[in-house]
Amino acid sequence: MCAPAPVVHKRCVRFTQDMTASSESDIWFQDPYAAYAHGRAQHGPTFVPALNAWVVARHDDVLEALRRADDFSSANTLPMDDDLSPAVRAGLAGSVGGGRVVVNSDGAEHRRYRAPLLAGLTPARIEAVVPVVAGHARALVDVFADAGRVEFVSGFAAPLAAGAIGHLLGLEPDDIGRAVRGTSQALVMHFLPVGEEEKIAAAREFAAMRSMFDDYAQRRREQPRDDLCTALVAAFAPGEGELTLEQRHEIVSNLQNLFIAGFITATPLLGTMVLNLLRHREQWEALCADPELIPAAVEEALRYDTSLQSVRRVTTAPATLGGVEIPAGATVLVALASANRDPAVHDRPDEFDITRVASGRQVSFGHGPHACVGAQLFREEAKATLRVLTERLPGLRLAPQEEGTMGHSVIPRDGSLHVLNLAW
Repeated sequence: MCAPAPVVHKRCVRFTQDMTASSESDIWFQDPYAAYAHGRAQHGPTFVPALNAWVVARHDDVLEALRRADDFSSANTLPMDDDLSPAVRAGLAGSVGGGRVVVNSDGAEHRRYRAPLLAGLTPARIEAVVPVVAGHARALVDVFADAGRVEFVSGFAAPLAAGAIGHLLGLEPDDIGRAVRGTSQALVMHFLPVGEEEKIAAAREFAAMRSMFDDYAQRRREQPRDDLCTALVAAFAPGEGELTLEQRHEIVSNLQNLFIAGFITATPLLGTMVLNLLRHREQWEALCADPELIPAAVEEALRYDTSLQSVRRVTTAPATLGGVEIPAGATVLVALASANRDPAVHDRPDEFDITRVASGRQVSFGHGPHACVGAQLFREEAKATLRVLTERLPGLRLAPQEEGTMGHSVIPRDGSLHVLNLAW
């Protein structure tokens, strides 16, 4: 169901005129930070026609929007099976999944989906997985260390991210690869401008990923293990006996969402972190000389170029935010990346500085009831990445003429960063 056409508040007129004076889409997709700066200069959220959404840019407004989950709803913020064409839906026919998950639910339903994730991603469990992540990072570097060159996203960032979340879920190594392929096909199916036949093929591949997770759920019912798959089965299907079809739908939906979220969020985080460190050569060298800077470097990378640029919300009723009234049913992009560059909160926000004293107010992992439950896992992946790269490849540099290729996205920053050629 389409949302009503947004009402353009008079305060947003100058902003949208400034934006459309140049190539608006290029600014938003290739360098959104210039656009965020325009937004923060206004007196509240602004409607941006190119995005067909209200953009919340100021730090305090971002936090308020994220806290007010009753007004700024997460429901209907992810594409669902019913949004697909009949032919594409047919490619999913018979597969289990496609229901609500923690990301696109509110209230009691959201708390029910979130509880087993909080229980499963405890500090103790994350600490236990740190050596596994570190070993995987070393093994990945072993593969290309003698080559003198690597495409970093496919050669390191993506397999490390997939391996970490796959291990926590309890997936076998070959099945982690299948889950990655299914994730890529989900993006094709829902987002990429390809033909109907390609979307149908993507739907079939995604259905195979669902079937794989369904098999895991049923096996974990019979033989529980110490992994997140077992935790979700126990949470959504307490008791014993064969899982019902309804339970399988719910478990598979949440398993696949957890894998996809862990994979597509961490991959650009690792890529942009390394890209920005190598663009600021003196800081890369300082990091190599003093590994104690690694935690601070991770925090600065998160703040400076946030991998999840914004989160989507929909207003449940007319809502006032920052003195601006937003109509009911409006799409709202809550710009985490803009909040992380707000000069009202961060000193010299547009400078990348791994030695800065962190304010503790960066919001890369969100805020409020939907704050990311995997934040500590992502931080550990990033720290493991910097440890192995500074130890093994201190001469790492951007390959000639390489600046990183960004795609078109204002939600995951990887638009993301999908190519990053490095040499040493």
